[in-house]
Amino acid sequence: MIPCFNEGATISTLVRAAQRHLPMVIVVDDGSTDATSLQARNAGAVLVRHNRNLGKGAALRTGLSLALKQGFEWAATLDGDGQHAPEDLPALLHCAEQSGALLVIGNRMHRARAMPWLRRRVNAWMSRKLSQRAGQILPDTQSGFRLIHLPTWATLPLNTERFEIESEMLMAFAAANHPLAFAPIQVLAPGRASHIRPVTDTLRWWKWWRGLKHPRKVPAEIEIVVNGNAPPEFNHVLFR
Repeated sequence: MIPCFNEGATISTLVRAAQRHLPMVIVVDDGSTDATSLQARNAGAVLVRHNRNLGKGAALRTGLSLALKQGFEWAATLDGDGQHAPEDLPALLHCAEQSGALLVIGNRMHRARAMPWLRRRVNAWMSRKLSQRAGQILPDTQSGFRLIHLPTWATLPLNTERFEIESEMLMAFAAANHPLAFAPIQVLAPGRASHIRPVTDTLRWWKWWRGLKHPRKVPAEIEIVVNGNAPPEFNHVLFR
């Protein structure tokens, strides 16, 4: 499932690459003013369009709800700007199978220096804040490349409509004691400048974080796994 806003330059290539690994690709065009919808449809995606831009959180909610209605148990999400490699999808699927996690997040932090400087610093700061609040190490909280167990996702109280959705989703899974995993993925340069507005979106995230409740302590039988070639401190089952 790919949420998009003005991704006409990259979406057709991304859809075709994802189709080599998964049976359906859903594109949610979140009020684009370019050829995103046309390119996605021509590439063979199932297209849903918002008449105006509602935000990434709203687009994810639309696409994941459609996948659930179509009878799928799992959905992968990736950004439409080309920063995620669909070739990494099997790694997320394998991680879910091996770990039993209900949310698998693509972890870029083993190659963090390949990320743009500002994005890397903001991601590290947000991940540190969320790790402190959750009481566990969460190495890449802002990654949009995820594998999500849809029936579990549908039970969670998720309300944000913009970029803070990644943080809210992760913390909701953690608060409900659902097992999490992080799988290493490639770090690619996006095909365009980020849509994130550093000041506005960071302030919105901070306001959301200030109102976040502390999740319940994870019981001993629930394990949160970091899978693959991560930094040494993340190479084992760390959290109980």
